[in-house]
Amino acid sequence: MTLAPSSPASATDRKPVDVEALHDLVLKSLDDDKAVEMVTIPLAGKSSIADHMVIASGTSTRQVASMATKLAEKIKAEFGRPVRIEGLPTADWVLIDADDVIVHLFRPEVRTFYNLERMWAFDSDTPAAAPKAGIDGA
Repeated sequence: MTLAPSSPASATDRKPVDVEALHDLVLKSLDDDKAVEMVTIPLAGKSSIADHMVIASGTSTRQVASMATKLAEKIKAEFGRPVRIEGLPTADWVLIDADDVIVHLFRPEVRTFYNLERMWAFDSDTPAAAPKAGIDGA
């Protein structure tokens, strides 16, 4: 299921969202749903696509799909705007575009294969929302 804005004009008429409140809601929702190895990569000033990228894993496709669906519902309820979701049918890798926060949810094997943390690491002191146990292969 892909959610999209209700009309093309609604994307430009949206009220500004408190980015940090949105980021906090994403982290809390994923934590509540038992996401593992959550990592936040700050993008503000480094990329124009978003201010934060959150990467997390679920233990199964069912958990990944459930986390994505619940997160989309919470963002819509809290901020009054739908998000765009890609990858929900297979749920190996689900992308949630909430404008200022981009969320990638993976099954562990798929996350290891794509290794987005390394691709988006701008420096060695990228802060994490939770420990990155086992992600960097060390």
